[in-house]
Amino acid sequence: MKVIGVTGGVGAGKSTVLQYLEKAYGALLIVADQVGHEVMEPEAEAYEKIRLEFGSQVLGADGRIDRKVLGELVFADAEKLKKLNAIVHPAVKSEILKRIRQAELAGRTLVVVEAALFLEEKYDAFCGETWYIYTDEEERRRRLQRSRGYSDERISQIFRNQKSHEEFVSRCTFTIDNNKTAEETCRQIDKRMRR
Repeated sequence: MKVIGVTGGVGAGKSTVLQYLEKAYGALLIVADQVGHEVMEPEAEAYEKIRLEFGSQVLGADGRIDRKVLGELVFADAEKLKKLNAIVHPAVKSEILKRIRQAELAGRTLVVVEAALFLEEKYDAFCGETWYIYTDEEERRRRLQRSRGYSDERISQIFRNQKSHEEFVSRCTFTIDNNKTAEETCRQIDKRMRR
């Protein structure tokens, strides 16, 4: 079974690559951000630890973790954010590894793992290769303003907190230039998949 990791800066177009790999190659997609939401659900691995660490103030009326309230709490306090990450990131990694094992047992041939903090969390350790989706900052800025309504200030703050282009290139196996058309991006994927 082949496991490909996909990473890149916010707004780079990772979703486009994932959708194509799923449609054209039957890839099982594992998106770390979605897994992060799932591990915070009641009965999931991180739920009780978060409740104990941050108290009932982060729970909604339905007993679920209110991610908006939790986000406001931790992003205003670096120490609290560190504590939350220490709970959530290991739970996400554990769940991803479990899903990869299940996929292998089920006879899947291709699994694609996408994570914004792919390099930081060392997901490359369990991927056969890591793809960096590259889009220049100007285009990423346009996409984030259009799709998410982010201000220039917010985008600049996000960019400052992400790995540099040079670091992505040096630590990834393959770079996809996603500055042109979707067709051109798909051609690059096809070429890589034929190798």
